Amino acid sequence: MTALPALAEPHDLTADAPPHNLDAEQAFLGALLFDNELYYRVGDWLKGSHFYDPVHGRIYQAAADRIVRGSLADAVVLKTDFERDGGLKEIGGSAYLAVLLESAANSAAAVEYAQLVYDLALRRALIRVSAELAKDATDSSPDTHGRKLIESAEKKLFELAETGGAQKGFVAFKDALADSIEMAAAAYEREGGLSGISSGLKAMDEKLGGLHPSDLIILAGRPSMGKTALATNIAFEVAKSYQYETLADGSRKTTRGGVVGFFSLEMSAEQLATRLIADYTGIPGFMIRRGEIDAAQYEEIRDGVLEIQGLPLYIDDTGGLPIGALTARARRLKRLHGLDLIVVDYLQLVTGSSGKSDSRVQEVSEVTQALKAMAKELSVPVIALSQLSRQVEQREDKKPQLSDLRESGSIEQDADVVMFVYREAYYKEREKPREGTPEYLAWEEEFRAIERHAEVIIGKQRHGPIGTVKLAFDAARTKFSDLAMTDRYDDSIR
Repeated sequence: MTALPALAEPHDLTADAPPHNLDAEQAFLGALLFDNELYYRVGDWLKGSHFYDPVHGRIYQAAADRIVRGSLADAVVLKTDFERDGGLKEIGGSAYLAVLLESAANSAAAVEYAQLVYDLALRRALIRVSAELAKDATDSSPDTHGRKLIESAEKKLFELAETGGAQKGFVAFKDALADSIEMAAAAYEREGGLSGISSGLKAMDEKLGGLHPSDLIILAGRPSMGKTALATNIAFEVAKSYQYETLADGSRKTTRGGVVGFFSLEMSAEQLATRLIADYTGIPGFMIRRGEIDAAQYEEIRDGVLEIQGLPLYIDDTGGLPIGALTARARRLKRLHGLDLIVVDYLQLVTGSSGKSDSRVQEVSEVTQALKAMAKELSVPVIALSQLSRQVEQREDKKPQLSDLRESGSIEQDADVVMFVYREAYYKEREKPREGTPEYLAWEEEFRAIERHAEVIIGKQRHGPIGTVKLAFDAARTKFSDLAMTDRYDDSIR
């Protein structure tokens, strides 16, 4: 086997020469011209721009273009393509292709040469990013804040690690079609026909098709309606269902459920954990908080904690988090542990990047646009909770609608899905008459009939129908669950 050329030592490079290895580039290109099948082992991650010598980059790209079309790409065929290439003429013209063939590594070693070329390209990119950061850090402008520089650095490093993720530019229609077919195949093969991540609620999954990557999902409701409870239930179910397979490169591919990042800007991590324990054990949360439990329940809680403590659910309870910091932390979580779902509770508590704006509407607009951009960049669904305006309380019919969203223009426009949590029992309970009266008996009968019922009203969905999903709600456990099949749906929004 041909030995890999040693990486150039610092003293072998001139002061301004970035890391590179032309021998490795030649050895790989020569092997590729001999054996076009090599491209299918490196084409997913090695690009023409990764070659230090631009001529090498053009040769690789020309060969790649032919190979993906099913054509032969050897020295004879490429000779015609490069006879008029000025850069190639400078280093010997088309005869240089013969030099590459003489330098060719065998197929087994060629992939390692390609990895070396790729690694050196990443190092050069890191040097460029470092230079940009150093320049920005020495900027004495009063508008340049250290925290913003850190967030900018994290963003650039994330994009580099993801090899272009959010900055990938145009996508060919054939590639988009391939992604669409892959999603359809996943839905076909997955039980229940879901193309996204299951929420743990069958009725909701059947309406939404699961939680889809890149979607911004707004979950809105008046206080005490249960929007935090529903978001927590979904996050918990996704984390509990997490399964993955390990790929050849050691990375993990999620096959079910997912890793969840939960930004709890209102509740503390401890309060959120208490809700999850109540959900898992069935012991009411208020009893856990007050210590109104017996020895058997305590043992049940302790056993439950041991069973769920390893779930891939990560909670950040920093209050008043700026949107830039939130995005940076999400990127970091994805790099360290993986990430399949983000929950933000709630978006009106997220501040703009500058911390000040001309109007609240403008600031919320910035936040919702950034959340949508984050969903696309990280390729995960983002569930963002939102408050509703008080005008709901002024109507006789208190079922929420899109116009009830605070700063509704920006939220409704940026969201892919808008859902409202509504519990008629919340309002019915406030109409409670004096006990012992005939009115109380009639009220009690009506209240008991709706006490454990809830609705999720889908007011907007880019990729599917709107309508209402009926769920069961256990207030003691702050737990949403499915109703019987015949009671699940109401396709009218009244």
